[in-house]
Amino acid sequence: MTPLDTTPLDTTPLDLISPETAQRYRQAVGATIDRLADRIAVAEVPTTDTPAVDLHQRVATVDLDGPALGTERALAELDDLFVREAVWFHTPGYLAHLNCPVALPAVAAEAVLAAVNPSVDTWDQSRIGTDIERHVVDWLARRIGFPAGDGIFTSGGSQSNLQALLLAREAATAASATAASATAASATPAPAPALADLAVFATAETHFSVRKSARLLGLPDAAVVDVETDTSGRMLPSALALAIADARADGRTPMAVVATAGTTDRGVIDPLAPIADVCDLEGVWLHVDAAYGCGLLVSPTRRHLLDGIERARSVTTDLHKSFFQPVSSSVLVVRDPADLRRASWHADYLNPEDATEPNQVDKSLQTTRRFDALKLWATLRASGAEAIGRAFDAVVDLAADTHTLVQADPDLVLVAPTQLSTVLFRWQPAGVTDEESDAMVAPLRAALLAEGRVLIAKTVVDGRPCNKLTLLNPATTTEQMRASLDHVVATAERLRAASTRPTVTGGAAR
Repeated sequence: MTPLDTTPLDTTPLDLISPETAQRYRQAVGATIDRLADRIAVAEVPTTDTPAVDLHQRVATVDLDGPALGTERALAELDDLFVREAVWFHTPGYLAHLNCPVALPAVAAEAVLAAVNPSVDTWDQSRIGTDIERHVVDWLARRIGFPAGDGIFTSGGSQSNLQALLLAREAATAASATAASATAASATPAPAPALADLAVFATAETHFSVRKSARLLGLPDAAVVDVETDTSGRMLPSALALAIADARADGRTPMAVVATAGTTDRGVIDPLAPIADVCDLEGVWLHVDAAYGCGLLVSPTRRHLLDGIERARSVTTDLHKSFFQPVSSSVLVVRDPADLRRASWHADYLNPEDATEPNQVDKSLQTTRRFDALKLWATLRASGAEAIGRAFDAVVDLAADTHTLVQADPDLVLVAPTQLSTVLFRWQPAGVTDEESDAMVAPLRAALLAEGRVLIAKTVVDGRPCNKLTLLNPATTTEQMRASLDHVVATAERLRAASTRPTVTGGAAR
């Protein structure tokens, strides 16, 4: 007979927000904010030089089934374990990915969201929160040029693109079936085209989520057709027209065209108006992925770069990129509100079809959903839209200055121009071959990441690897960029010297 386990049970209560714990909430959150403010005040580099193996080990040794620490000690441990080793996007040395420093009013709104914990899927869970989200979406739709548009907040650009392509798929199959049945001699409706026959038109520069979304929607990998680009990586409208014609000749049904307003690597904008001309002529859904370039919607000087976006049928915006909002904050916006109903689903216990309340789950892929609109609401009310636009203009100006710095440095090569805030470059001094330069891209990024002072990214452009900077901090100066580039060059020189230094074995160099 197995003996009974007589180990005493941990009786620490779960600390929930309630009227009785309001003071403890004040103390716990206040102490956490104080620790965070202390960290932010002295953060001068993006992250620490703690080796990755040590970070892995620190997490692995925490016993989540161990004795409870209590709220105060647990939050202090969190500060030491995570915050001390965090990546700080607001520091001038963070130059890697599409991560931005965040607006203070939005951060304060996050605290409201965490404590109140609303879900904006149904009216009875959020009430006025639903009205606030709809008001923000209406404002954003008008900025795009959709006077009667609609939309929904999502978790990010990938989900926004997925939902847009889902709506386009439903529209394409419904339209094809209707057209076919209208011309058929028989009264029997023609079947909708098979998913294998649908075609989505994009470019090699299009965000990877488009191809991933196509797979999730049941389309074959060949469904996404790569359209030719110009030398800057922008879709060629003439090539798009030919690609659509070729697809129709092969018996395929054009489902959507995905134009990009701010490609991830090059930061360029497809020619939206000419692409819209092709889509209008062909009757094809135009989706514009403006996850990166949506900051231009409020730019005082560069809004014209998005001319033609108002002719799209759907638009992805990522406010946690160029609107300086905390993750997550993305919006899928459509020109015709009826399009959002193409993916509606109703449940009697949640959002019955005869409901008179404005249930947002009717147009969302998610059920439980964060009230992310409150963050942009707070930012707009505190600073105004033009302040966001000026901040985005500042990073675009900074990228232009950085391009000049790269071109002036004899050890660096500028790989491609940009319309937004990316910088593509290689370390390649005189005498360094293409092969040697290419081989340095990954080790250079890794060495800088391990050190923690300047963080950069890597990618592949025109078949060759290169390093990448993505500038989204409007407070970073040109002089700070000069210092960062000098450090990148010095690191590359150190790595090359180490790789070419003779090794000594048994007292002899070899």
